[in-house]
Amino acid sequence: MNAGFRLLDPVRQAEAVKALRAILPPEAVLYQDEDTKPYECDGLSAYRTLPMVVALPQNEDEVSRVLRACSELKLPVVARGAGTGLSGGALPHGKGVLLSLAKMKCILALDPVARVARVQPGVRNLAISEAAAPYGLYYAPDPSSQIACSIGGNVAENSGGVHCLKYGLTVHNVLRVRGCTVEGELVEFGNEALDAPGYDLLALIMGSEGMLAVATEITVKLVPKPQTARVILAAFDDVEKAGNAAAAVIAAGIIPAGLEMMDQPATRAVEEYVHAGYDLNAAALLLCESDGTAEEVADEIARMTAVLKDSGAYDFRISQSEAERLKFWSGRKAAFPAVGRISPDYYCMDGTIPRKRLGEVLRFIAAMEKKYGLRCPNVFHAGDGNLHPLILFDANDPEQLRRTEAFAGEVLEKSIAVGGTVTGEHGVGIEKINQMCLQFTPAELEMFRAVKRAFDPDGLLNPEKNIPSLHRCAEFGRMHVEGGRLPYPELPRF
Repeated sequence: MNAGFRLLDPVRQAEAVKALRAILPPEAVLYQDEDTKPYECDGLSAYRTLPMVVALPQNEDEVSRVLRACSELKLPVVARGAGTGLSGGALPHGKGVLLSLAKMKCILALDPVARVARVQPGVRNLAISEAAAPYGLYYAPDPSSQIACSIGGNVAENSGGVHCLKYGLTVHNVLRVRGCTVEGELVEFGNEALDAPGYDLLALIMGSEGMLAVATEITVKLVPKPQTARVILAAFDDVEKAGNAAAAVIAAGIIPAGLEMMDQPATRAVEEYVHAGYDLNAAALLLCESDGTAEEVADEIARMTAVLKDSGAYDFRISQSEAERLKFWSGRKAAFPAVGRISPDYYCMDGTIPRKRLGEVLRFIAAMEKKYGLRCPNVFHAGDGNLHPLILFDANDPEQLRRTEAFAGEVLEKSIAVGGTVTGEHGVGIEKINQMCLQFTPAELEMFRAVKRAFDPDGLLNPEKNIPSLHRCAEFGRMHVEGGRLPYPELPRF
């Protein structure tokens, strides 16, 4: 990790500024430190690098021309949306261009009959639902940062949210992505039909973290707002019971609209912040939502209540109004800023495990708290096993920083060991690049690199992210063989 790190080449910087100002107005090309400072990190703020230059295009043509210029100059390019990512995916390159798409925030078309919206990448996630609301429609993926995060960033990271269990991730809710290759060539992935001829490159571009192309226009699905929705707030005296209860709900053949869990440290932080009415004596809380017609919801709430009771829940509260439902959810949605109030910094992890292993992994995380001497509230999408441990630390203390990285690494490695993955919705970025060496074999990683080369032969788009080099994996393997976890192989410095 580093703070504002940059190896500046003044000649290359001057060359880049000159080329970009031939395309963009002067105020849209930033290179002074005080102007580039706001772009030095994404939401995972422990990693920081000042970009050499920031470019702010306003339309697709300018994006294409900027990429063409950077390709000719062999300049690395990192595309950035709202900067709310949590894996270092939008961390700038110190010798390259930070391509901000923040000015491209128009909803280009909204068709309530076809139930689609065509938007630019800088449009906020929540803004799509707000625009569709008069037609009784909304955009289903709802990350906790939906009030700020951009749809382009959602595409890059394949974002989810508290309702992704029933309605899917970004990949399940996007029909078409238009964008530019590193050479500035316009390309389209998918279309508005149910299927497209040829290989499914739309699925390939989703979650590719800006490494294959830069999205300039996205067509998303809109879905009807449910007639009604209600949520159960269930309290448990044991964290493992709550984890097993979440698995039991799914095993009963119920797919809730949302199934979320928080442990006691998380609920206490949240309650002090938003006053959602949570039981502070509970070791863990489950939020189980049902939506649909009134009859469907009543039946599903009754079935879920029975399962939760049999699984050891000692208390239930069922929302009696839309206002109460939103109040219950407000705590879960505010979990990240809530823990930010009680610690100088927090490190939000993102691993996914089989639901039946929830209890085991939560016990493991508790053991890691003792091992590393760091607190770790837990909030996660219990329905699909997507963990979000929040490791609390002080980034100004190098030793705490080191322990935090090691703690996080062990959680990811445990996720792999129980049959899960290193990410569910936050992407790999630089945060999880070491653990990719464990998740995949060298042959599999080489296939990933081959795909990257097919789109970006010179490796200019978001370099040194997501896919580890052979050298990095060798170094990471050596550390494991020697039994040394601290320090981890140093993360990329751009």
